[in-house]
Amino acid sequence: MEDGYEASGEFLDVLSGPAWQVLRDPVRAALRGVDPAHGPVLDVGAGTGLGTQILADACPTATVLAVEPSPVLRAVLLSRVAADADLRERVTVLAGDALSASLPEQLGAVLAANMIGHLPPQDRREFWHRVAARLSPGAPLVVNLQPPAEPAVVGFATFGAVRIGRHTYEGGGAAEPAAPDTVTWRMRYRVLDGDGVALREHTVDYPWHVLSEYDLRTELAEAGLRAEVGPMDVVRAVRAG
Repeated sequence: MEDGYEASGEFLDVLSGPAWQVLRDPVRAALRGVDPAHGPVLDVGAGTGLGTQILADACPTATVLAVEPSPVLRAVLLSRVAADADLRERVTVLAGDALSASLPEQLGAVLAANMIGHLPPQDRREFWHRVAARLSPGAPLVVNLQPPAEPAVVGFATFGAVRIGRHTYEGGGAAEPAAPDTVTWRMRYRVLDGDGVALREHTVDYPWHVLSEYDLRTELAEAGLRAEVGPMDVVRAVRAG
């Protein structure tokens, strides 16, 4: 299977760090009340493991399943887990995606951050039902809403730049409507020297299926989940009733 992160994978961990620092507290708050007796906690679309680490810290006695389909990102994820004695004991890394990964019958929590737009609407609805069937009463599904909420033009912006040694690693992107529920992001990643001259540049296009808060609430309700939206558009959903 083609790895959509083959070109961008070397940039994502260093450029995603600041964003995860912002998400850290809202995600931890949404993971409140997790009971490890209710089963392992799951990180879907774990990427390089920045969210996995937050999930493991928020649930310090739970076992963790980290699901990531990209071999490039999974290599970084596995390295992060292996380098930490606590994570190495508790985290199992699974090669798979939101619908194909083998999951236990019961889960104590699910984190699905920065990934839901990768799923087409039908797959997304299937994922909600797949998760809802496994969540214990009171166990949260935590997901975040990401703009745009509808197909729209998003002008180019630099999302992050991190200096490492003599080089600066920079990422940015723009989006164009591609379908009634989809935009195409064109991402640009560059390595700059000390004078700001680009030494390398990669451009990557990928589809992103947009989702409004209203539609998210509706879809979660159809799966039997009740949602509340917190800071930074972090959504906590639990089984209704």
